[in-house]
Amino acid sequence: MMTLQQIYNHLDKISPFELQEKWDNSGLIVGDMAREVSQIVVSLDIDFTMIEEAKEGTLFVVHHPLIFGKLTQLDFAKYPSNLLEKMILKKQSCIALHTNFDQTHLNKYVFEKILGFKPEGQNPFLCTTKGEWNYKALLSLIKEKLNLPTLKVVGKKEKITSIALCTGAGASLMNEVEADCFLTGDIKYHDAMKAMSEDLMMVDIGHYESEKFFSEILIDELKVLPILAIIAHSKNPFHTETY
Repeated sequence: MMTLQQIYNHLDKISPFELQEKWDNSGLIVGDMAREVSQIVVSLDIDFTMIEEAKEGTLFVVHHPLIFGKLTQLDFAKYPSNLLEKMILKKQSCIALHTNFDQTHLNKYVFEKILGFKPEGQNPFLCTTKGEWNYKALLSLIKEKLNLPTLKVVGKKEKITSIALCTGAGASLMNEVEADCFLTGDIKYHDAMKAMSEDLMMVDIGHYESEKFFSEILIDELKVLPILAIIAHSKNPFHTETY
């Protein structure tokens, strides 16, 4: 058994919470630092099924903070209070590793280990590389490696000589991108219009699809701890309908 504080300290060493963005809420979400943890469950997000299936005293280590923004009331019929109530009743706890983990682990892992690109430049949230890719070949690679049935693409360049990536929703970083093609998720309409006007090709690689590797990365970092750590696979809230 370990205390929540001991596990928190370990997580802080591998991905310092102080690196998180000012608007973020990484760190302790639910729990008492002095309490003992029975097991660790690692997941991109947390849902009802996970809470119900996990035993009392479980610590959930997630990527997306369950409490995000101003929480002014605990209405147990609404999200996230409905999940928080069930967790509290089972003395479960939650820690989030969000924008700090993007910087220390997630972006580089997806760029290098999943897509097979060699990082040649990196700022806190952007990985970049140079080379030569054919339009169709690049899209085929992305679809295969990220298991995407379809791709939304802004602009079209038959010859691509540089690529940048930010997992999750990174379109706000567009002004920092110095590449022919920018891979990120949750690309909005007006972001697409801006990209077109500035001759930046963008490929929407999905929020869930680009961040689903969080658990497999983190579980390796937890193997040194004297406590059981397992992965729970959260569900993508979106699905594709074909008629």
